[in-house]
Amino acid sequence: MPGEGKTDMERIGLFSEMEYVTIGDKYVSHYMRPFNEAASKNKQMLPGGTKMLSALQAGYFEPQFVRVFEGEAYSNPVQLRRRYRLAESKKNMGKAFLPSNGVKLPCGMGTYYGTIGGPYPFFSAQLRGKTAYAPPGKNLYTNPGKKGTGYGYPNLTIGKQYPHSSDVYEIGKMNAKKVHEDHLRLVKGGPFKLNLYPREYFDINPYYDDKPLAPAKKPTPEKPVAHPFKPSSPAKKSGGMKAGTFDPYPSHSAEPYVVKYSKPITTNKEGRIFHPPTGSKSRPSTSIMALNVTRKHTVLRNSNATKYFNVQLSCR
Repeated sequence: MPGEGKTDMERIGLFSEMEYVTIGDKYVSHYMRPFNEAASKNKQMLPGGTKMLSALQAGYFEPQFVRVFEGEAYSNPVQLRRRYRLAESKKNMGKAFLPSNGVKLPCGMGTYYGTIGGPYPFFSAQLRGKTAYAPPGKNLYTNPGKKGTGYGYPNLTIGKQYPHSSDVYEIGKMNAKKVHEDHLRLVKGGPFKLNLYPREYFDINPYYDDKPLAPAKKPTPEKPVAHPFKPSSPAKKSGGMKAGTFDPYPSHSAEPYVVKYSKPITTNKEGRIFHPPTGSKSRPSTSIMALNVTRKHTVLRNSNATKYFNVQLSCR
């Protein structure tokens, strides 16, 4: 429809838009909508009511009882069990085992009559013999604790009192001095000395200097703080003019209005403006959620219709 507006190619990117089937149809609400409208119109199939299960053939779809195995042979389970026992008895080498005596029944609780092993002495209720009672010995008798803390009070411990031993003042220093004198008495001659010039084991300290330090510098005198600059008059506020600036307001120059084009306009041979072709445009599409909802709803309706059709067939 190029005369009325944009073409289908410009609107949705297709040569021609698909026709809509439901244009002009009446709106049917999905709320309280009957499942099968045909079931409430005209005459319907009358199944004749339900039948109870009984020994008769009425109530079944078949007119007569159909056997599962037609023409199968009759088998007697009692006869089969007897034949199996006879076949198993032929495998015995001799006669059946018969005990020498009958089964003995116990005559009461606590008796071992009829048992194979007889009584066990471990479970006997008879008391064992006890040895003569030997009283334990007397407890250890001790003297009561002596009063005192132990510091400065003698004879308060379990053992004997420690004897007093004299302790000379600075006995360690005197012993060390005696040992040193004995060592000097045993030494013969002076210490051994080499004629070589001794060298230091470590490197020379590079930061060491024999020169005296320079005299300390005198501190620079502090400059007096100058007073801040104060203008002769307060600052002026710009109230829509250049009253508070150093330079005067520039003079106005007339400037005619001219449209400036940044790029030249591209035209064809006929003098018309070139318009580039439009690119691919998107078209309306159904969302994935809407497709899934429609698919589930269609499957549900088909399944319900199939169930209803099967019910009608079974009633027939």
